[in-house]
Amino acid sequence: MTLHPALQAMVDAAAALPAMQTLPVDAVRAGAAARYKAVPRPEVAHVEDRAIPGPRGPIPVRVYRPDLEPGRPVIVFFHGSGFVICSVETHDGLVRQLCRRSRMIVVSVDYALAPENKFPAAPEDCLAATRWVFAHARDFGGDPARIVLAGDSVGGTMSAVTAIRLRDAGEPAPRAMLLMYPVTDHPSAGMPSYTERGAGCGLTREGMEWFWNHYLQDAADGAHPHASPNRAEDLSRLPSSYVITAEYDPLRDEGKVFADRLQAAGNVVLHRRYADANHGFMSWVGLIDRSDEALQAACDWLKAHV
Repeated sequence: MTLHPALQAMVDAAAALPAMQTLPVDAVRAGAAARYKAVPRPEVAHVEDRAIPGPRGPIPVRVYRPDLEPGRPVIVFFHGSGFVICSVETHDGLVRQLCRRSRMIVVSVDYALAPENKFPAAPEDCLAATRWVFAHARDFGGDPARIVLAGDSVGGTMSAVTAIRLRDAGEPAPRAMLLMYPVTDHPSAGMPSYTERGAGCGLTREGMEWFWNHYLQDAADGAHPHASPNRAEDLSRLPSSYVITAEYDPLRDEGKVFADRLQAAGNVVLHRRYADANHGFMSWVGLIDRSDEALQAACDWLKAHV
């Protein structure tokens, strides 16, 4: 299939702009913030900004509740970022839709970004935030026995790494993971989609390399399983997972490899590839029909498994 017409129009419009890797970080962040302002932000019953304890200081989180009933499942959401850009604010529209459609509480985590805070600051924040949710879920109407880890792109990285670390520490396990076109490996893995879809589809190979170079203190850290969860030797005993990949995405193959490895390790996994979509397509929920369909399917799966 060809790329969805609305997504192709976005790619065509972006082609006239300077390549991300040629710009300073502040300019890329400002551009992302401006683009995401177009995403509709539907009402939910209650939204609250909080600051929770973190390893380097307070971590901002935003708590979304579909209603004020107690005992709701809780989604800990980590936004996409390329490790460098985006925030709770850029993903506010997507998270509101996730809250409304799943009927679950969502705790959106503003973890540390590079280059100001390099690896492993982001996964340390995400682990701390998840532990806080397990400990305090009842305080905001949540059920600590029904916790979900979710995220798009690098948010998928943070979800997978957090689940692995909780398992390794012998701590309570999330019930499920929702991984939207996750970053699961360093570009040095040489996945074919980095060549096949590394240009002309939105996210580029050069853009991903730019992100990784800002994130890592040393290139060798790219092989660490807390940076690249696909490098983890053991993927057994992890939550049931819904993994979304997109055909027109340089991350397509690493997402599939990770889903296949999760399944081979004995976990419950559903991998869904969208043949007419590119990286980041679910961010445009409320604007593009394919984005709406993909998020609704993910929420239906979550409701069935949590």
